[in-house]
Amino acid sequence: MDLRRVLSYVRRAVDDYEMIKPGDRVAVGISGGKDSLTLLAGLAGLRRFYPNPFEVVAITVDMGFEGGSDFSAIADFCHELDVPYHIVKTDIYDIIFNIRKEKSPCALCSKMRRGVLHNTAKDLGCNVVALGHHQDDVIDTFMLNLFYEGRIGCFQPVSELSRVGVRVIRPLLYMPEKSVVYFTNKNNLPVYKSPCPADNNTERTEVNKFLLQMEKHSPGLRYRIFGAIQRGKVDGFHPVDLAPHSARKKEADSEDNT
Repeated sequence: MDLRRVLSYVRRAVDDYEMIKPGDRVAVGISGGKDSLTLLAGLAGLRRFYPNPFEVVAITVDMGFEGGSDFSAIADFCHELDVPYHIVKTDIYDIIFNIRKEKSPCALCSKMRRGVLHNTAKDLGCNVVALGHHQDDVIDTFMLNLFYEGRIGCFQPVSELSRVGVRVIRPLLYMPEKSVVYFTNKNNLPVYKSPCPADNNTERTEVNKFLLQMEKHSPGLRYRIFGAIQRGKVDGFHPVDLAPHSARKKEADSEDNT
């Protein structure tokens, strides 16, 4: 998969939900994972020709893991894309795991990281924060809320944080995770493996495994759930014309066999 496919996903989401306005300065939250790096590549490419001119800045919140973290490869990648890169050092790891000793650290960790990201974006003159949630994240979050909280809900494609003064957007919401993986591997993106002890040991992981099993018995399940979220207008989503199922399946098969 080349960058054009990523751009098609990103532009469609940006257009459908009016994510970017003329003169926006967009801060991309870079965890170092495949999702945020794919998003950065997509927005850096879109910036070159999108009718609404905008700027892109990359921000990494350094959690302060023991032994330190090396983001030099990501810094080089940002340089190649001509995107300014900022690393913000924090004590989040120490606070959560050593001081508070949280048994379920993910919610608090996410809240603290987002707080640092939003404030740093504002300090850098950014009025938009872009997060790398892809289509599978939309579906997993919806099912998490259903299974564990008994409610219908998801994160929003676009949300205005009036207290902070930034707009949060999710331009990868149409891109399936398998396409993100395919793009990342084909282009050798400098993925940083998080040393977080809670990584891949969460309720989200369990939901993802459950859906993978269900997908084996009911192919296309994820697309149908995503379509239901749109048709149900859940938390800001709305119906749009999706690519024909045969075209989506052909693309997915192509990526699986590569």
